[in-house]
Amino acid sequence: MSYTRLFFPGNLSINFKSKLDRSQSHYLNKVMRIKIGGFFSLFNNNGEWLVKINDISKGIVEFKVLEQLRQKENSQEIWLAFSPIKSNYFNFMLQKATELGVTKLIPVLYDRTIVRKINYERLEKIIIEASEQSNRINVPTLEKLQNLKNFIKKNYNKIDLIFTDLNSKNKSLDIKKSNNKPLCIIIGPEGDFSENERKLILNFEGVKPIKISENILRTETAAISIISILSYILNL
Repeated sequence: MSYTRLFFPGNLSINFKSKLDRSQSHYLNKVMRIKIGGFFSLFNNNGEWLVKINDISKGIVEFKVLEQLRQKENSQEIWLAFSPIKSNYFNFMLQKATELGVTKLIPVLYDRTIVRKINYERLEKIIIEASEQSNRINVPTLEKLQNLKNFIKKNYNKIDLIFTDLNSKNKSLDIKKSNNKPLCIIIGPEGDFSENERKLILNFEGVKPIKISENILRTETAAISIISILSYILNL
């Protein structure tokens, strides 16, 4: 049986009682029409629980946790390092990256990045809603905006970097499932990587360049394409 799913950031356990915030209470009671005595589920990175509505007071839902439905997911870490882009395309990219299983989202400033500010509150809301809709437990983390040099320095030797490079002749990925390192996809800005950025990325230990299309793809299209390819390989 499927239940309406909501993200709950706090600790959850059997017999735990608490309240939802006003926004979630309104959604559950007024939109989904779940009344006192009705059931829904709460999830976070530690698992998912079946919950019952005990009371609704002044529009706020009071609940009790009944049982655990699913435990914490142990899946391959897939990161996406990307340039911020225009709002509607940005929202779409993060939504689909979340649905496809990305575990960490890393906004990076490149030489040709146009959008240089991020509304974290809005983006985190999009990520949580996509997690609720897609039935996943682990909600991707959204890192702070950083420049490419800092990203490279911080993660050197710690990740395998999948470089979507239009200039590469390689059209396949050799991914070992047993590798414990996170797999990080790096996507360029709307104007592509500069030559200096390409050199910096190609000198990264463990870099895996790949050409995913003969066509020039938009940033969000390239991101969704390579995440889909990677997800397919990992699930073979």
